[in-house]
Amino acid sequence: MRKSLVIFLLLTAFGLHAQGRFKEKKEQIKALKNAFISTELNLTPTEAEKFWPLYNAYEDKKRETKQDNWKRILENEEISLDGLSAKEAASLLAKVELNEESNYLERKKMLQSLKDFLPAIKILKLKKAEEQFKRKLLKQVRNKNNQD
Repeated sequence: MRKSLVIFLLLTAFGLHAQGRFKEKKEQIKALKNAFISTELNLTPTEAEKFWPLYNAYEDKKRETKQDNWKRILENEEISLDGLSAKEAASLLAKVELNEESNYLERKKMLQSLKDFLPAIKILKLKKAEEQFKRKLLKQVRNKNNQD
């Protein structure tokens, strides 16, 4: 009984530690992304003061929507995609489409707000910077996986 309790506590501690490292990595990536975007956009102090709260709110909303919907929709272990009926699959697909439409509308709303204080060229640079950062991050992950 004691061995089971000790093993359980060790596994729980390890899980919490791993979860903490994952959260820490996510925060590091967010900080790197923000620094990259700042460099690429070359925002003035006035632009940055308006840009970052808007952009961070958009990113938080996007992350929240993605986590809530995808965990509930596709990552649920109770859902086997191969075992879905046509009606269940259509319903699930409608939820996925609604999620993607919601993300699109949030992005559109954010871009509209950016137009109030950023020149169009900086908004275009934002899209380019986001894509470049994503590519760099994926390249680093691939390189790390190839080294392991």
